[in-house]
Formats: sequence, structure tokens, C-alpha cells
Amino acid sequence: MTITTAQAGASAPAAGRRVTPTGRLILPADADREVWLTARRQGLGSSDLAAILGISRYGNALSVWHDKTGGLPLEGDDSEPALWGRLNEETVAREWARRNRSVVRRVGLVANVERPWQMCTLDRRVLKCPLADAAERCAVEIKCRDKMKASQWRRGCPDDVLAQTLWQADTCGYDHMHVGCLIGGNDYRQFVVRVADHTQLIADLRATGERAWQQITERRPPVLPHDADPDVLLDLYEQLHPERDGAPVVLDRDGDTQDALADYLDAGNDETEAKHRKAIAKAQLIAALGNATEATVFDRRFYSYDEQAREHCDTARLAERWPDAYAECVEDRVSRRLNIPRVIREEHNA
Repeated sequence: MTITTAQAGASAPAAGRRVTPTGRLILPADADREVWLTARRQGLGSSDLAAILGISRYGNALSVWHDKTGGLPLEGDDSEPALWGRLNEETVAREWARRNRSVVRRVGLVANVERPWQMCTLDRRVLKCPLADAAERCAVEIKCRDKMKASQWRRGCPDDVLAQTLWQADTCGYDHMHVGCLIGGNDYRQFVVRVADHTQLIADLRATGERAWQQITERRPPVLPHDADPDVLLDLYEQLHPERDGAPVVLDRDGDTQDALADYLDAGNDETEAKHRKAIAKAQLIAALGNATEATVFDRRFYSYDEQAREHCDTARLAERWPDAYAECVEDRVSRRLNIPRVIREEHNA
């Protein structure tokens, strides 16, 4: 039988009360989202650690620093994956409890008693662990992931989830953590992460978090590695400067930015050349097909030239014949493009 908080009739613990062996409650699970987002800036949560380590899809050490120091908007990730993850959390938690004949309860934002900056938001605390008799010594982390990420879960939890669950266990003083993951909406998997198997990693995570929190309290931004994910950085800079109404920036004649500009132009030249070579090769491959759609070597398909269809909307005709529908469905979406003056390009290529 699956029992949730409401069915158990348990009252929510009060803020400040110790709710885990080494963790006290900062905010209950039903706290206002804005209040929760503000409170979590007073420490580092499990998703923050994954970002600091550079293994998160949603941020890095610099974005965490800007968030904790108030440089980013208070609202967190509001993407479609994040939305559906929140909506499906209860469903996956109930299924984990049903399959494991367990009892789970929502808790809220928890901080370590000895290290108040070490925080986590437990998805569900486990009151009846299916692996041991000891009560309230573990929790379950709920994940919803895209089907394209299924291979990452083949042998266990991916690195970001492992770091998150170990951070939660260290914050709360748990012996192990459970993970329930729904992949692609219909592929359920579950795992157990044991603290005893990762003692050195936990020590490293705690040291990393302590250094990051010191940088935050001292207002010293971290220096990212050269190979930091550029997509995460570009998203961060758009959040930091949504309007971009400042005066032009005066750059040094020699410096890192000049080197970056040279790298950008060189990469653009390489990309143009690569696209040209690819087009020539494609033409040769299609020419070899003649009237066929497939080429074989020793009865093995070598390549094929397949039809593919995609939806296309003639917006000009739509605007002419159905102007109301055009006005309702078509919108301008503003984006930015990095433009290098032609004279700068010519000087670089000279």
C-alpha cells in the first residue's frame, strides 16, 4: 500500500525543526515559490553543486555565483522540460512508493546543522525504506528525462544526478538515497545511491561547495575553464543583460577579447570551407546514384537518398487570405546576431 503525506495525516514540520539526522527545515514543501527561491539563495543546493562542477545542463559555476549574489532574475528555470518535470513529480513519487511498498512524505528546503550554507530540497523523504528497518534514514530523488537521454541511465545514475543525491545525503545525514526516473514519459527506472560507496567523492563535493560559497560571500566571481559549455554561457549573458542599452565598450588593442575575435573569424572561415567541401562530396554521392535511391557495397547499404517531409507555412498567403489567423498565430521573435564589420574581416584575412 502506498501512503503519502495527506493519507498518513501527518502534520507538516515547523521551520527550524530538525527533520533529518543532520538537517533542519528552512521552509516547508508548500512554501510560496518566490519565498523558496529567495531562501535558497542563502546556500548551495544539490542542483547548484552539479552546475558548479560543470556537469549540469542548466548552469555553471558563474551562473550560480550570479544567482546567489542577486545578479539574475529570481525566477528559476521555466522551460517546458522543467515545467513538465514539476508536474510529473508527484506521479513518479507515488509510483516509486507503490512499487517499493513504501511510505513517502514531502519535506521542503533543508539546511545542514553544522554547515548552514549546505542546502537541499528533498523531493520525498522515505519513512519506510524498502531496504532497511531504520526509519527516516533516506529519501527519494525524482527525475523526468527526455528519451534521448535513456542511454545515460543504462548502468546507473548519470554524473549530475549522482552528485545531487550525494549532496542531499551529506546535507541530511542519510545512509543512502533512492532515485526514481521516468524517461520519455513511459520508461520507469529506479536506483540506489549508497554513501559508503562514495566517501571520497562526498568529501570532494563538500570541499568544492565550501570553496564556491566562500567565493560567493566574498563577491569573487569564479574563473571558468576554457572549455566551459558555451551554450550555458550565452544563456547566462542574455539573462544578465536582457536590454543591452549601455554605452560602447572600449577594448584594449591587445588582449583576450582580440584573441577571441580572431578565433571566431578563423572558425567562421573553417566552417565556410567545411560546408563547401561537404556540398561537393554530397554532389558526388548523389551523382553516383544515377536514378537509384540507395547504394550498396558487398550487399551492405552504403548510403541512401531519402525523401523527407516537413510542414511549411506560406505566411504571405496566410496574411492575405486569413489576416485574423495570421495576426493570432504569427509573431516576431527577437534574437541577437554577432556582426563583424567587413573591414575587420578583411583585415583579419589579409
